[in-house]
Amino acid sequence: MPDGSTKVFLCPDCQSSLTHEKLPQFTLKNDLYLGRLPDEFADLSWVEEMVCSIYHNTAHVTRLYNSSDPCQPHVFHGNTCAHDMNVISVSDMLPRSPADLNGMLSVVFIGRGKLDLSKLGTLFHIRKAKVWRFLCWLSSNNELYQNVTIDRSIMYLYPENGILPGLEDGIIHDSESDPKHSFQQETAGLSEHPAENLAAPTPDSTGQ
Repeated sequence: MPDGSTKVFLCPDCQSSLTHEKLPQFTLKNDLYLGRLPDEFADLSWVEEMVCSIYHNTAHVTRLYNSSDPCQPHVFHGNTCAHDMNVISVSDMLPRSPADLNGMLSVVFIGRGKLDLSKLGTLFHIRKAKVWRFLCWLSSNNELYQNVTIDRSIMYLYPENGILPGLEDGIIHDSESDPKHSFQQETAGLSEHPAENLAAPTPDSTGQ
């Protein structure tokens, strides 16, 4: 703020807790900050983290659109959305198996032909050695993992550095829709931006 003060925006739940002099449930100070990860794990993908997760409460749907340019057949665009589930998958043995992960993932491909997963770069890749080191680190440094059984034999189900096994079997191919039109339609902005509903500022007494 111009006068040096700070304005903080709070959600209704946090504001209610603070009003009653209680610690908000989801504040980091409420024992939710577990420290920083070692730098070697900074580039873990969300798929690799899923392998090591005790709790799964979201399903991930990836929609990929093929390029409409015939000169760029391996150019894709799309997004991944996480959807809350009404059940929570809890595991007392890690790592998660490929079958576990595939039960939480869906891939929808809009375009002609069959999706070649090898053209997706590192998307859905698993680096077995790094995932195993991360899991061992969690077991030694995170109290939530103290009573979790770590079974290295499950890691043998994963490639050294490759696509999540079994992912290809669950891909949904949509060859009828036009990729360009579908992408534009699904990513179109709001017909009326919320900011347009805000009242214009009232000029002050100086006319500024």
